[in-house]
Amino acid sequence: MSKAIEGLQPERVWNYFAEISGIPRGSKNEAAISTYVLETARRLGLQARADKLGNVVVRKPASAGKEGMRRICLQGHLDMVCEKNKETVHDFLKDPIELVRKGDLLTANGTTLGADNGIAVATNLAIMEDSSLVHGPLEFLFTIDEETGLTGASGLGPDFLESRTLINLDSEEEGALYVGCSGGRDTHGSWKLTSEAAPRGTVPHAVKVGGLKGGHSGLEIEKNRGNAVKILNRVLTELSGLGGRIAGMEGGNKHNAIPREAEAIVYLPKTKWEKAVAVVGGLHQTIKAEMATVEPDLTITIGAKKGLKKGKVMTRALQSRLLNTIAALPHGVIKMSSDIPGLVETSTNVAVVKTDKRSVTVVTSQRSSVASEILEICQTVKAVFVLGGAVVKEGDGYPGWKPDLASPILQTAKDAYASLFGKEPAVKAIHAGLECGIIGERYPGMDMVSMGPTLEGVHSPDEKIHIDTVGKYWSFLLEILRRAH
Repeated sequence: MSKAIEGLQPERVWNYFAEISGIPRGSKNEAAISTYVLETARRLGLQARADKLGNVVVRKPASAGKEGMRRICLQGHLDMVCEKNKETVHDFLKDPIELVRKGDLLTANGTTLGADNGIAVATNLAIMEDSSLVHGPLEFLFTIDEETGLTGASGLGPDFLESRTLINLDSEEEGALYVGCSGGRDTHGSWKLTSEAAPRGTVPHAVKVGGLKGGHSGLEIEKNRGNAVKILNRVLTELSGLGGRIAGMEGGNKHNAIPREAEAIVYLPKTKWEKAVAVVGGLHQTIKAEMATVEPDLTITIGAKKGLKKGKVMTRALQSRLLNTIAALPHGVIKMSSDIPGLVETSTNVAVVKTDKRSVTVVTSQRSSVASEILEICQTVKAVFVLGGAVVKEGDGYPGWKPDLASPILQTAKDAYASLFGKEPAVKAIHAGLECGIIGERYPGMDMVSMGPTLEGVHSPDEKIHIDTVGKYWSFLLEILRRAH
């Protein structure tokens, strides 16, 4: 067991969290964790089954005298976002997450922590095991592939769940109850990679952007953090004016993460080297000043790319289309909610740029709690791609979750929190895709609320969980289950 969780309470939750941290569970690689949950349920003598996708449901009988209470489903997702710092050596297909405790924070060593949504998995396992708890009949739903398309929830069969009350454990703010979420869709643009020999008298150089915080493209989009792809594009646009020719451009990894790092290989005329260094240095100072408060560790560098033989570069036409398109693509908050103060209503994220042997692709993601506004911002992004000559691919998207302030489980939760902590919890909607939207669509009439301990920096190697909030979240959840008649 990891020393990082020694002495932490509730002990069962932390022990399970440490145990599942040793099981690789990146999106679309959940077979091992799905099997682990099934085996744990069977060891505990509980009914469990998996569907053909790998979603798992476990049922636990009510505690003595509570058989007449409503059946409640506790739900979280098995997968995690696999991000690491560039210098970190880690294979997410086989290496365990190395837990690191820093005061009241638990984080990982250079990788994502997986508290999103490992804390829900650990919570469910702990409740499954603890026979001393007071509750009605329970279901535990473990879904797969939430992070790359919510495909697990989308594939749930109509008879997989018996409950019509659900508590989602995928929110990231202790003391808040979430009753609504945004829907979303991805929009990709790609160009056929047309190349030619690098011009005579040019030398390859690596231009890199790093040191950014990144983060969740929904939860942290309003923080105005730097976007490594957009910043790199500014630099490359200036260098193209010096005769710079791009061989390849890479940045970002996930559609739902703000890109932290980006890099391009640029062939520059030998005679323009000093000018190029001055241009990059000037942009570094300018952009660093623009983002001094939110991105103090931003770095923009240029250096010779040693060991690279004379190669090919994009044609001038492709390079122009690519740079102009990325420059024109909107990124960040598009609209704030007029109904819920502080809530981002609509946003878009320029998430990934990648170059392979055949194509150059830019991946973007759009979110909104208003269905018509998702369509509008997707139309805007698509139009930019079309004007830039790209082939456009649009994802199917996922639905939002409309708030129901008259929800019975919401009222039970509010009463439970007030009784425990002497104050009302905040009732909010979230600018991110929760599986509640899809589950509510799959099971009409499902009464839902979402909660969780406090997490920060999810979807990035800066991900951390506030240890002291886990105990409060645990007590709160158990009190809800005790009261939910």
